[in-house]
Amino acid sequence: MKKLLWLLSAVLLAIVVAVQVTTTGGAPRFVADAHAPTLAPGIDILVGIPVIDTRVRGHDYRRAAFGEAWTDDTTAPGGHNGCDTRNDILDRDLVDKSYTAIKRCPTAVATGTLHDPYTNDVIAFTRGNQVGAAVQIDHLVPLALAWDLGARSWTDEMRIRFANDPANLLAVEGRANQDKGDAEPADWMPPNHAFWCQYAVQFVAVLRGYALPIDERSAGVLRDAAASCPTV
Repeated sequence: MKKLLWLLSAVLLAIVVAVQVTTTGGAPRFVADAHAPTLAPGIDILVGIPVIDTRVRGHDYRRAAFGEAWTDDTTAPGGHNGCDTRNDILDRDLVDKSYTAIKRCPTAVATGTLHDPYTNDVIAFTRGNQVGAAVQIDHLVPLALAWDLGARSWTDEMRIRFANDPANLLAVEGRANQDKGDAEPADWMPPNHAFWCQYAVQFVAVLRGYALPIDERSAGVLRDAAASCPTV
């Protein structure tokens, strides 16, 4: 029975992530307006994920170990499509968009609107010199955290895939992203409590997909956040 519950939980979480990174009927499904995922009563979303005592911060983390930032040369979904990952995520998560051609993407978002899941703010995006300030792309499971949890032992190809996997990326308000940094859930959760359910479910799905553990304090936070999800 425990094995069956684990399988059902894994399938459900995979479906949730897939919904959040795809489009329906040609219209982007932006995360801030997505419905919170539903969970079966009593399901532990961390079933099958190792829980460690604490995160041990390494002093050997290098961003370069995860490849060129936002490279299109990746085995992650959306790789080799002619646009770098950052522009792919902007196109997925923004609405009311206009486009322009740039070196890294022939259909880059020029202007658009972000319904920010972390703060619930509505942010106008305009490409320019400060393009990264108002809207940034967040790794739900931060790269430095993944490094400390085991990514240091991965192949280069796996680390590049992880850094560019749409299931681990969200366009968010820049200040919230800076406040989060590389923090684990025990030390940072989105200011918008209404997003905690989705954040926890998607965070755990990424951990499971890449066979990463989580620290004990964060495990408690993620379980509490998932407890706010509606049940079926």
